[in-house]
Amino acid sequence: MPHVEIIRIGTRVPCTLPQRITPRLTNILKKFNPLYINTHFNHPREITLEAGLACRRLVDAGIPLGCQTVLLKGVNDDIVIMKELMQKLLTIRVRPYYLFQADLAKGTSHFWTPLSQGLKIMSGLQGHTSGLCVPHFAIDLPGGGGKVPLLPKYVMEENEDGLLLKNYLGKEYRYPIRDAG
Repeated sequence: MPHVEIIRIGTRVPCTLPQRITPRLTNILKKFNPLYINTHFNHPREITLEAGLACRRLVDAGIPLGCQTVLLKGVNDDIVIMKELMQKLLTIRVRPYYLFQADLAKGTSHFWTPLSQGLKIMSGLQGHTSGLCVPHFAIDLPGGGGKVPLLPKYVMEENEDGLLLKNYLGKEYRYPIRDAG
């Protein structure tokens, strides 16, 4: 199909069925450049030796890997767990891409986490680990509204002189809008 320029696959196979990522499969997949795979690890315990081998095979075949983690109440809605997950992902060469607020799908309300907790987790990652470990926190809006990124509040005030910003430690800094010259 000549109109297809980029192939993106979303799959939990490297996490849940890593033995499926064989040298034969990666030899087939590497023929389809540019190909990107977004996998779904949701807890650091899912990063096993087998999962690491599967991811290494894909990356060594030239396929970039990202992770779309879902924020799940009672599973990974904790700053310590999420930081460990994001750091472990990098050790298996998977770039944290999205941290998704769980969809409002029927029958899943027991996994829903308050948005405020997701924002706390993002604040707990920013500045407290490598920037490579900080995914985009996003909501996939119902009704086909698309993905919307959410950020902790860093801009405290804006006026004609500039911005008052708060860093990851809670310290405030003034940033001028006008040129210094």
